[in-house]
Amino acid sequence: MKNYKVYAISSEPFLPEILQGVLWELDINGIQEEENFIKVFCDDDEKTNSKIISKYLQHLVDEQVIDSFTIEEETIQNKNWNEEWEKSREVIHVSKQIVIKPTFKEYAPSEGQIVITLDPKMSFGTGEHQSTKLSLNFLEKYIKKGMSVLDVGTGTAILAIASIKLGAEKVVAIDNDEWSFDNSIENCELNSTKDKCDVRLCEIQDVPEKDFDLIVANIQRDILIQIKNEICTRLKGGGVLILSGLLIADQAEIQKEYLPLGFILKETLNLDEWTSMVFLLNTDV
Repeated sequence: MKNYKVYAISSEPFLPEILQGVLWELDINGIQEEENFIKVFCDDDEKTNSKIISKYLQHLVDEQVIDSFTIEEETIQNKNWNEEWEKSREVIHVSKQIVIKPTFKEYAPSEGQIVITLDPKMSFGTGEHQSTKLSLNFLEKYIKKGMSVLDVGTGTAILAIASIKLGAEKVVAIDNDEWSFDNSIENCELNSTKDKCDVRLCEIQDVPEKDFDLIVANIQRDILIQIKNEICTRLKGGGVLILSGLLIADQAEIQKEYLPLGFILKETLNLDEWTSMVFLLNTDV
């Protein structure tokens, strides 16, 4: 019988949303939040282990987001964690207009509501995380009919699907993870957006188009800094850039990296410890 690893993780102070946002970057099966700790589930034969988890959490300590953390490891026998995880999923009202529902939940939308149906299979990008909600709120504000959009690190394709439902004419959704690539295609089919959404298994440097009206990237700070030039060259002058997956403490560093490229900070939106930033590309640079 197949075994699973369970890691009980706590921190001081206990910031479950931040812990989950960081740990979804790893190869895990799911996360369960308890009163003062979280449980992380993964296959016994996966690459994730206590040492790797510790490395990711130490980054939060170094950034002075948390003071300390503890990890307790346990091996358990086979269980359908996906089924257990599904039981806790609910319909998410991101705004008055945008609603996200898993495939296994029923929902009757109100007039004018946009419903995004996802089969996330415990992937990051279910709509529950603050960074995804922030991104969706900005897409709702900045997407105009007929726009071309690049979604960098698409995950479940939730932002790509939302962009199309909000009026974008074409979306290129990229991810370097094969599972995310497959899941994105499935979700585009679920939402009848596959004709306008070009899902690609690639890195941003592999995208030949250089005239997107809007680029959205909901990924961690270090990656956003690494690909800043690639993002800049693919956005048309006057275009909109939405960056998310960031902590409020990251704002100054992101501005330091992006402003010299000709980006102008338009606005920010915060939710708990997380932030999303909107830039416009200056046509005079």
